[in-house]
Amino acid sequence: MADREGRKIAVEVKSFLSPSTISEFHTALGQFINYRYALADYEPQRVLYLAIPVVIYEEFFTTPFIRSVIQRSQISLLIFDPLKEEIVQWQN
Repeated sequence: MADREGRKIAVEVKSFLSPSTISEFHTALGQFINYRYALADYEPQRVLYLAIPVVIYEEFFTTPFIRSVIQRSQISLLIFDPLKEEIVQWQN
C-alpha cells in the first residue's frame, strides 16, 4: 500500500518467470480481479496497479489481444525495470 500524487494505491507485482507467459497472465489477471474486489469492499478509495517488468510489457503486453484485455478489464499498469529498480511508466 502506498500513495501516488496524493492518491492511495495498492500494487500487485508480477515477475512472469514461468515459461508460459499466457499462463502467468491468466493467473495475474485472476488475482488482480480478486484483489480489486477485496479493495472495493475494504478500501474503495485505493487504486490497484498491476506491476510488470518492462521486458514483459514490451514483448507481451503490447500485443493487440492483451492490450484489449487490459483495456476492457480496466487494469492500471505500473511498468518497472527490475535491473535499474525504477518505475518506467504508469498506465491508467
